[in-house]
Formats: sequence, C-alpha cells, structure tokens
Amino acid sequence: MPDILPQRHKGTEKRIRDYGFTPGFLPVGALNRISDVPGVTVGHLTLREGDCIRTGVTVIDPGVDDLFHNKLPAAVAVGNGFGKIAGTTQIDELGTLETPIALTNTLAVGPVLQGLVELVIRNTPKIPSRVTVNAVVGETCDGVLNDIHDIVIRPDDVTRAWEYRTADFELGAVGAGTGTCAFAWKGGIGSASRIVCVDGKGYTVGAILQTNFGGALTIMGVPVGALLGKTSFSRFLPSFGDGSCMMVVATDAPLSSRQLGRIARRCPLGLARAGSVMGHGSGDYAIALSTNRAGVEGTNPDRCLPDSALNPFFLATVEAVEESVYDSMFCAETVTGRDETTVEQIPVREVVEILRKHVVVIP
Repeated sequence: MPDILPQRHKGTEKRIRDYGFTPGFLPVGALNRISDVPGVTVGHLTLREGDCIRTGVTVIDPGVDDLFHNKLPAAVAVGNGFGKIAGTTQIDELGTLETPIALTNTLAVGPVLQGLVELVIRNTPKIPSRVTVNAVVGETCDGVLNDIHDIVIRPDDVTRAWEYRTADFELGAVGAGTGTCAFAWKGGIGSASRIVCVDGKGYTVGAILQTNFGGALTIMGVPVGALLGKTSFSRFLPSFGDGSCMMVVATDAPLSSRQLGRIARRCPLGLARAGSVMGHGSGDYAIALSTNRAGVEGTNPDRCLPDSALNPFFLATVEAVEESVYDSMFCAETVTGRDETTVEQIPVREVVEILRKHVVVIP
C-alpha cells in the first residue's frame, strides 16, 4: 500500500502575493482560494510510495446539503480535448451538477468515479435503486513522476480526501497535483479568488487548478521562462511539451448554466496569460458552477443577473485562473519520482528578482 500523507501544516508554502506581487486588478477574498465562495471546501489525499508512486486525489465540495437532490447550475468548456474527463456530457445536456468534483490522474478516473458514486449514495437519503448518479471526475497525466500504470488509487481514497476537506486547503504538490509538471517545472494545485460588485452587491469568484502543461512561463506579462532559458517551445521537449490542466471555477452569483458556460470559456484566457498554448496532447477543461440555485432551470430564472453584468465575472475568472497557475508552482516543492526523474520547483528567488526588475506596480 502506498503511504497516505496528511496535509502539511498550513502556512508552510509561500504564494506569489507573499513576495509583494498583486496579479490583476480586482480585490481577492480572505483566503484567496476557491473556498472564499461560501460553503466551498477542498480535500486532498496524497499518495507516495517508494520511487515510483507520486499521485493523489483532490475533491472540491460545493457545500450544498444533499447536493444530489439540490443540484447546482453548472457548465463545461473544452479548450483542447485530449483527455479522459468523466460526467461532462450530462452537465452539457441538463446544465446541473449533482456531485462534488474529483480530480486525479488519467488512469485513476475509473476507481475515483466509483468512489465518488459510493460517497454520494452513502451520504444521500432516498436515492431510488433505479436512479443513476452523474459523478464528475477530471484528470491530468502525471506519468513523468508517477508510475501511472500502477493503479494504486482505490475508490475509498475519494472518501478519505473528502473527509480532509477544509477552506484553508494546501496548495502545491499535493492531492491530484502530487505528480504534475508545468512549464518544465513542478506543477500542482493552485487556487485564487476575486471579489466583484454588481449594482452595489458583492459576489465571489474562485478558481482551483490542477496544472500539468507546457509552454513558456509568463508571470504578470514578464517572459520568465524565456529569461531563465527553460521553455517547451525551444526544442519541444518530449517530457514536458504538452500535458493538461483541469480548471474549476465557482461563484455565489445567481447565474444560469448558459451564463456559466460563458464564464468557463474564459478560463483558457488565464492559461494563455501564463504562457500556455494548450498543445496537441493537452487536455484542458473548465467546469464552472454556481452555489446559488437561482440558475437551475425551472426554479427562479428571473433572479439571474443579466448578461450585461457578466464582464466583471469574466475578468475575475481570467485573473483567478492566471494566479492559480502561479501559486501551483510557487507552492510546489521539488519532487523525485519514477525512473529517478526529478522535477524541480520553480527557482523562486531568481523569479522574484526578475519580477522586481520588470513588473510595473499599479497603485
């Protein structure tokens, strides 16, 4: 059995804002995480064993009691579809989410799907035996560091990750981000949030990412990867050239599934700001959800915000995704895994020096 690692004590990782940089224009929430959206929590289960197992599970829980019967408006957008995500066609068809969202490695989608279904059935009263459960599982391939053909993740690991859920969850090389890579450095789990105001009322937009893709890292407009001589564009390095990214965006604003689809389609813009081109072998998926049930068809659609009010949400989404990329790397320590492969943490000190020379601070 692989070692199941508890989350490290919070506060051990330093994020980009801890160095004095403030990406974007909008204010952030108290935790600057997706969990700034009221009710949302995240749990990780990290698996490490010997020299070859570096993987895990991350569960995003919207925080709605009896979610299966109190479905939330949701939507999915596909940037580049080279992936094995589960449960999205029903979201496309019906516009609703009825389970937490789990993230894992590509070949563990099966056991994680089973575990998520079992979790929902066990915790939901009165699901008739003839009724299905549409579990949603996203993935990226962590095969650079993890022996992905060794299916070590089991269905009950989903429950363990769910039981670890908290608002102040860990970032970096944990959970589903344990074995991932980004821009030829160590990737992982990143998260950020933004506060928007519409007609005098405040709403929160939060994102969480599982970063595992290539490109030329750009931070706040500065070509950091090129300046450090490490991009996957120079020789299209086979180990790091493509990869994938799972993006989950949540808000408490009253929005319909159609409107959430418009938000989800803005997520790749945040990746582009950070230097991704969503390469041929990359599975880049965005799931957007609202914890406000006003957007569920047949409830109270008149309460939804008008489309003309969505621009702040578009900006918040792009900024939160972009910053989540940065923090997934700033917070991820160097990891050695399969075939003694080592993927190093981004050289934080050098990056900070570069940014201090080139970033224009906007008051």
